[in-house]
Amino acid sequence: MSESPRCIEASDLEGPEQFLGEVVEPCRPVVLRGLVKDWPIVAAGRLSPSAVRDHFMPLDAGGEVEAFFGAPAIAGKYFYTEDLKGFNFERRRMKFSAALESIVSSVGAPGSPSIYVGSVPTSDFLPRFAALNPMPLLSPGIGPRVWVGHAANVSSHYDTVDNLACVAVGARRFTLFAPQLIDKLYVGPIDNTMAGQPVSLAASSAPDKERFPLFEEIKDQSLIAELAPGDALYLPKLWWHKVESTASFNVLVNYWWDAFRSGPDSPHTSMLLAMITIAERPPAERQAWKAFFDHYVFRSHGHPLAHLPPDQHGLLGALKENYGKVRARVMHLLRGG
Repeated sequence: MSESPRCIEASDLEGPEQFLGEVVEPCRPVVLRGLVKDWPIVAAGRLSPSAVRDHFMPLDAGGEVEAFFGAPAIAGKYFYTEDLKGFNFERRRMKFSAALESIVSSVGAPGSPSIYVGSVPTSDFLPRFAALNPMPLLSPGIGPRVWVGHAANVSSHYDTVDNLACVAVGARRFTLFAPQLIDKLYVGPIDNTMAGQPVSLAASSAPDKERFPLFEEIKDQSLIAELAPGDALYLPKLWWHKVESTASFNVLVNYWWDAFRSGPDSPHTSMLLAMITIAERPPAERQAWKAFFDHYVFRSHGHPLAHLPPDQHGLLGALKENYGKVRARVMHLLRGG
């Protein structure tokens, strides 16, 4: 049976350091009740969709966004067509203000399409939003993004960065699966995607034991988080999440960042490079490289040179001192050096 993730009162967090150490570092989802309950946009949402529109409009910088329009028949379930080559919704480029007006004016209207605008960076489109609705747990350099729409069902996917998702208006249900379950989630195409990341076909579709037999083994291992206005969810990178907006009008504000980044390179880039260099080698050779990755990268048994004095660790010394040296060697090798 599915369970709920750990839940704490946001008022118990004293600041960014405690948030990083107690919430982020364990790499497990955590619900933060009431984290943004005092935001002006949350107050506007308690009044009406029109009040939310009136909160956004003076902040609008006039930019164009991509809006998803779905026919009433899909009931807000944005997904692939049966052959996985197309999608069951239409994308339209339009001004943010026009998209917002279309959403607000059709809330609850029978026979109207569902409309969804996602991942709008406020620094570009709503530059004063962050100052009016501040996030005390993160660096000011980590800017929020806004997601606005009708009731919707966003397919199960993962992000390669950490995510703090805050419900401003409406309600959200997150269904979460751990990264370690990837081999039973039946992942769809990695390059033909709806919004950047591949999705789990099994966790996003109607139950189908014949098509997704391995998913039956883990379907009850999900965590389900129910969030009301003012609540937030910390979601570690690589956790699969299906996101359902369950009210007729919903606004989410989220923050993406890498909490433990040492430099400009991402683990996802490393994985793609490993795919083209290792994935189709003979099984025995792949196992040999796996042993080396475990030893040098994942360090299951501690530092690979723990048996030597620190002054003999060389490139395997402290990363903050060696990042540039290692990166320079990698770039030299990639150029054929």
